[in-house]
Amino acid sequence: MRASARNRAGVALRARRNWEQLAKFCAVGAVGYVINLGVYAALLHEGLHYLIAATASFLVAVSNNYLLNRWWTFRDRRAGVAAQGVRFFAVSLASLGANLLVLHILIRLGLGKLGGQAVAIVLVTPLNFVGNKLWSFRRRPTTAPTV
Repeated sequence: MRASARNRAGVALRARRNWEQLAKFCAVGAVGYVINLGVYAALLHEGLHYLIAATASFLVAVSNNYLLNRWWTFRDRRAGVAAQGVRFFAVSLASLGANLLVLHILIRLGLGKLGGQAVAIVLVTPLNFVGNKLWSFRRRPTTAPTV
């Protein structure tokens, strides 16, 4: 079993399509990153607590990222918009939890609020990609034709 998983991982790492999806995911993420940091900075400027600002900016950015990833990155994996949207949001909530934890730790360690958010987003991105690729935008199982 262990060798089989290792073989699948090796095949996945060598597949050009996976690297192309990762590049597209990162491009979408870069747009979301700019949106997230822009909204976050604006909310901090308005006096919101950094964790509330991070949550609100996350919601704006994740909405954008869902639409772009559905339309472009995982175009070949489209399913029902509601079902995929719920899975995407669940993965995003897990990523938000990780982001808030990392952000809080970085700020406690002395990194500024904006710099801390910038670093936290980058550190949480791999979790977000894997969750979305393997669950939110997973391939639909093919069913054998009935006779």
